[in-house]
Amino acid sequence: MKKLFRNIIIVTMVAFLLIPVLTLPAQAQDVIGLSRADNLHLQNTGDTDPRDMAVQIVRYLMTFLGIIAVVVILLGGFKWMTAAGNEDKVAEAKQLIIAGVIGLIIILSAFAIVTFVVGMTGNALSGQGI
Repeated sequence: MKKLFRNIIIVTMVAFLLIPVLTLPAQAQDVIGLSRADNLHLQNTGDTDPRDMAVQIVRYLMTFLGIIAVVVILLGGFKWMTAAGNEDKVAEAKQLIIAGVIGLIIILSAFAIVTFVVGMTGNALSGQGI
């Protein structure tokens, strides 16, 4: 039952995210600004440092993972509030909250390590020293 419920939630979330994008006519794409993406300088002009691109990718991934960890914490809080005194549900909610906090700690420390390593290697490669 839990697996079915989880699959229904996942399919619903994907549908809500993808259907509006896939059903937009070409004229509506200009309304949401897709034709103006060149103003954001998203093209690879060759002068972009690959390390900066890697750091940006890591930042986006860490942001996404951080959002997932916060959702896990919120889900644990919701389960705790709706447990109605049931000790098993409270224990499950505590485990979710602990897992979410541990996930956030891991994500933040990984981000700090990546930022530190990229900064140090960037300084060492540019000749600025440590």
